[in-house]
Amino acid sequence: MLLSHWYIVLVLLPVCLKSQKLPTRDEELFQMQIKDKALFHDSSVIPDGAEISGYLFRDNPKRYFFVVEEDNTPLSVIVTPCDAPLEWKLTLQELPEEASGEGSGEPEPLEQQKQQILNEEGTELFSYKGNDVEYFVSTNSPSGLYQLELISTEKDTHFKVYATTTPESDQPYPELPYDPRVDVTSLGRTTVTLAWKPTPTSSILKQPIQYCVVINKEHNFKSICAVEAKINADDAFMMAPKPGLDFSPFDFAHFGFSSENDASKDRNFMSKTLSTKLVRQMTTKPKDDLQKVCIGNKNIFTVSDLKPDTQYYFDVFAVNSATNMSTAYVGTFARTKEEAKQKTVELKDGKVTDVFIKRKGAKFLRFAPVSSHQKVTFSVHSCLDAIQIQVRRDGKLLLSQSVEGVRQFQLRGKPKAKYLIRLKGSKKGASMLKILATSKFNKQPFPSLPEDTRIKAFDKLRTCSSVTIAWLGTQERNKYCVYKKEVDDDYSEEQKKREQNQCLGPDTRKKSEKVLCKHFYSQNLHKAVTTETIKGLEAGKSYMLDVYVMGHGGHSVKYQSKVIKTRKFC
Repeated sequence: MLLSHWYIVLVLLPVCLKSQKLPTRDEELFQMQIKDKALFHDSSVIPDGAEISGYLFRDNPKRYFFVVEEDNTPLSVIVTPCDAPLEWKLTLQELPEEASGEGSGEPEPLEQQKQQILNEEGTELFSYKGNDVEYFVSTNSPSGLYQLELISTEKDTHFKVYATTTPESDQPYPELPYDPRVDVTSLGRTTVTLAWKPTPTSSILKQPIQYCVVINKEHNFKSICAVEAKINADDAFMMAPKPGLDFSPFDFAHFGFSSENDASKDRNFMSKTLSTKLVRQMTTKPKDDLQKVCIGNKNIFTVSDLKPDTQYYFDVFAVNSATNMSTAYVGTFARTKEEAKQKTVELKDGKVTDVFIKRKGAKFLRFAPVSSHQKVTFSVHSCLDAIQIQVRRDGKLLLSQSVEGVRQFQLRGKPKAKYLIRLKGSKKGASMLKILATSKFNKQPFPSLPEDTRIKAFDKLRTCSSVTIAWLGTQERNKYCVYKKEVDDDYSEEQKKREQNQCLGPDTRKKSEKVLCKHFYSQNLHKAVTTETIKGLEAGKSYMLDVYVMGHGGHSVKYQSKVIKTRKFC
């Protein structure tokens, strides 16, 4: 029975029908009856107009009772299975007479009342088997004792029950629109945009409504409690209720638990020994492949950070913020688009290759040495921000490193091996790098660098026409070239960032910008430092200074640029 049937029944009610008054009952007598455990063992009273949560152990039925004392009473009962299908049925029995046959006004002995109820099987009004949210709706129910019996034959499970004798005025569940489907309006490799029609409950009844979107890779869900059961299903027994938690206020002693003589004694014992704190911790741990996002009253939402070429299931729930009760739209599913196939670049032995990578992008390179080899060397020069490099040999991961500046990696070789190199760029912006792979012993194509590649300027030695700088070297004898360029006083960080490409060599500079070239090194790294005074500058002007270290084969690496201003008055 669909949710729309609820509203069809309401429409058919007479317009003049006033709000149904809650039926009266002898509460003391009824409570006395259900406390007799031989008669109503493992039972609870369903409160009128409130949704209650329950727990079923597998193959262990549970019963709920409520009394309707007036004939022609509207009645609605809604059962929501959570993480397993349920079998449930609703039956009607006549109430025991409260007075004795002699009309003395004294209640009949309890044994006689019990026997009277047990002798009557009752009339079955409705039954259902499955995992849908199912409804029993009647506009003129007779008076009597109503029994709702539920059983789960698959596994221990949660469920929810709602019953009311005033369905025309309660309406706690949001109403679905005439078209309750969730539509996919846009589909990408990592994003899916969903849209749905708003619930009339918000606009007509002016009730506070928010929408919750659920994304997973397995199947669609029919209720939010099914979603929550899946999220919290780390250890099923830890979800079993504990005395004092989640009980109906009408029956604290036996809500959700069977007798000590029952077959589920061991499971009860385990659930009772769990602390409240542990249960709460376990029930809040989310599943990685299941997301639930509540987005307010918007009826369009873009899901991002999905995996390409993967099927996802999408569900939308309208949630009444005042009652926290929800209704499921008709969910949908979609497969994200395939990832664009990466072109693999072939590396030639001993040749430097330039690589450009888009922001957050990746490039794949392949290196297949022609002959057998004992070692293979990868030399990498990251020109801008750090990049990630991974090297696999015949599918086996050999190397995974972050590279900033110049790095060299030497790996053990294997006959006829093939190497796949994956380069991942920076999140900040595009990446540029140079890479060389070789199976032969030769000199490092890129010059070695000190750990600190900054240029230091001495403020006390700064004059109106000259500045003095210093930089660190290494134990390897290298050639260093100094260049200068006049820049504006408001030289921006963005302009400075464009100048930080370490792979742009002296060949990109004007000849007039060259200051000098020199060789130096030191076996003692603490003494591997050199200074240089740059003369012929104008007073009060700003200059960008660069130092290039030249490597074998003409490959150079630039130190970090330094902007310095000459004194205006001397």
